[in-house]
Amino acid sequence: MTNTGGAPSSRQSPWPAPTASGPVDAVVAVPGSKSVTNRALLLAALADGPSVLRRPLRSRDTLLMAAGLRSLGAVVEDLPDGAWRVTPPEGGLRGDTTVDVGNAGTVMRFLPPVAALASGAVRFDGDPRSHERPVEALIGALRALGANVDDADRPGHFPLAVRGTGRLAGGLVEIDSSASSQFVSALLLSGARFERGVEVRHIGDRLPSLPHIDMTVQMLREAGVAVDDSEPERWVVAPGPIRARDLTVEPDLSNAAPFLAAALVTGGRITVPHWPEHTTQPGARLREIFTMLGARCELTPQGLTVSGDGRVRGVELDLANESELTPTLAAVAALADAPSRLHGIGHIRLHETDRVAALAKELGGLGADVAEGPDELVITPRPLRGGLFATYDDHRLATAAAVVGLRVAGVLVENVATTAKTLPDFPGRWAAMLAGSEYTGSEYTGSEYTASQHTVSERTG
Repeated sequence: MTNTGGAPSSRQSPWPAPTASGPVDAVVAVPGSKSVTNRALLLAALADGPSVLRRPLRSRDTLLMAAGLRSLGAVVEDLPDGAWRVTPPEGGLRGDTTVDVGNAGTVMRFLPPVAALASGAVRFDGDPRSHERPVEALIGALRALGANVDDADRPGHFPLAVRGTGRLAGGLVEIDSSASSQFVSALLLSGARFERGVEVRHIGDRLPSLPHIDMTVQMLREAGVAVDDSEPERWVVAPGPIRARDLTVEPDLSNAAPFLAAALVTGGRITVPHWPEHTTQPGARLREIFTMLGARCELTPQGLTVSGDGRVRGVELDLANESELTPTLAAVAALADAPSRLHGIGHIRLHETDRVAALAKELGGLGADVAEGPDELVITPRPLRGGLFATYDDHRLATAAAVVGLRVAGVLVENVATTAKTLPDFPGRWAAMLAGSEYTGSEYTGSEYTASQHTVSERTG
């Protein structure tokens, strides 16, 4: 089993992860949620009028989504206050275009159903890793709903083309989404624009990341779409209009995880402003998890404050619904005072890289005792040492390495710029946190992102 890290690119010098000189004490403003931003962009492009997205995330993944929607005829405008105004295309979505999905799961899964509503062929391609990530189940579902999908180059994978006719029949479809909950969300998000709506039934093994489907359902309802999710693993979206909205995007709670971890492992204090009291983001569970790890968590009108005393407890965690937190929590577990077991995570082998194998290999390379199972990591703390930490073009591997570096001198992070996928200028934000100052960096432009040429294999992992 070989997992490609990403698109070839020019080499850059490894980033020396800074070691904390003492307890951190800072307020860290985290940019908007990628998951909310990309869902909101898509719904706005299918809406019945112009929408405004306030405090959106501007990162590689969201700019790829915005660019893909522009290719299909939507207008995505920058407003002076940093918001986006999204205007659906007059006369319907257009085809005869190409969409770059990069290595963004939401783009490669969410936009093909939209393209089925366009008039003309829409070709999809992206980074080399996108050619390996699973989309066969989505392709089959789209065909069952009446779409014409051409994946002849490599059946079940990118690159592919969706040949739209301006309409899609819709109706009932069964899909195995055990590899990614994004398959379900992809069909639901566009389903109101299908002639008969859509009824999606999951068949197969355990469905991962249910909070992300809950997020999709909630955002559809907030846009005036009727959704029935009264039965387990079945969702019905009624056909009808999608209401234009003025939406403020929540901070990305998963991207807050490494900063909150800094408070725990250094015995410091971090406050993340605008933390929502109620949210469907999987990162909402961080309050519970960091408490289990030994931190004190307090939610106030000022935000979420996490305080630590420098001690990290070992834990056993089922992360099937919060798997994107695994890299940060694995890094924290390597600094704990007792073994930890993280399970329910087998599906993250199909993310930006095989995250289970990559974490086992890289944490092990720094001296941690990591046992890798098909669906779990068992981490037994050992004295750690510095060394090169490969990231495999995976943003969450890079931020995990930074957490280890707070307590271990000499951790060198390969291709830290890959963090721009969802968290622009992570090194600048990390430095500001360590200095106890406010981050004042500029917006993401795309120049921050480069890709790794490494792979992870079962043999070496």
